[in-house]
Amino acid sequence: MVESEEYMYKFYDTSLFVVSNLEENIHLILYSALAFFIPFLLGHPQLLVGSIVNCALILGATYLKGHKLLPVILLPSLGVLTAGVIFGSYTIFLLYLVPFIWIGNAIFAYGYKWMQFVTKKYYLAVPASAAIKTLFLFGAASLLIFLHVIPAVFMATMGLFQLYTALIGGAVAAGIILAKERFVEAKKA
Repeated sequence: MVESEEYMYKFYDTSLFVVSNLEENIHLILYSALAFFIPFLLGHPQLLVGSIVNCALILGATYLKGHKLLPVILLPSLGVLTAGVIFGSYTIFLLYLVPFIWIGNAIFAYGYKWMQFVTKKYYLAVPASAAIKTLFLFGAASLLIFLHVIPAVFMATMGLFQLYTALIGGAVAAGIILAKERFVEAKKA
């Protein structure tokens, strides 16, 4: 295996904190359930739903290895589609955005993980990943609107709204991570 492949495998298959297999599976179930069921439980406001989903993405990127993060990336948009409440009569158009949302969620989660793991620029991990996710989703929505595939109503939700929910969710996740780590350290002492 060449050095770059070995590095990517290590990055992909590592969680940012050492957790047992049982703990990792509990995190997987919790974040996946949150990601899918939040649209059913809350429906609106979208700011709250999106922030919780983005919080689950960052927590998942922190505590889950490799492929175990995929359900947390994929399930939120499927939950919104199934619940059909956030976009009302426009929810059907969300089908066209789902692949882009999956990629955007992956950009956010794996971008955060990469910045934490590689650059060690912890303070930039959430804002930079949130900005890249937002630019990607805004670009995708703009293209689909320009091609008359989806209505213009999606422009607002795929623009600054994505940035706000990612930043809020990331900040909440960072608080949870810090509190958990302090609790673990205090317990050891």
